[in-house]
Amino acid sequence: MTKKHSLATILAISLFGVLFSGTLTYLEFCSRTGADGCSDVGPAGTILGYPPCVYGLVMYALLTVIAALGLRAKQ
Repeated sequence: MTKKHSLATILAISLFGVLFSGTLTYLEFCSRTGADGCSDVGPAGTILGYPPCVYGLVMYALLTVIAALGLRAKQ
């Protein structure tokens, strides 16, 4: 497995992770109807005030950027 193939695999997995965790984040914050259409961040089941899916979204987004930059770099 070459470096380029490995980075392409990481990019594909991280894009799926962004899609999945982004969907969960959207469902967590904006699927409940309230006065403004979005729910407040609650203390139950949160880490530092945010649900874990938000941290997954940030992690996968960073992996996507790193893998994409690695693929664009000249070897």
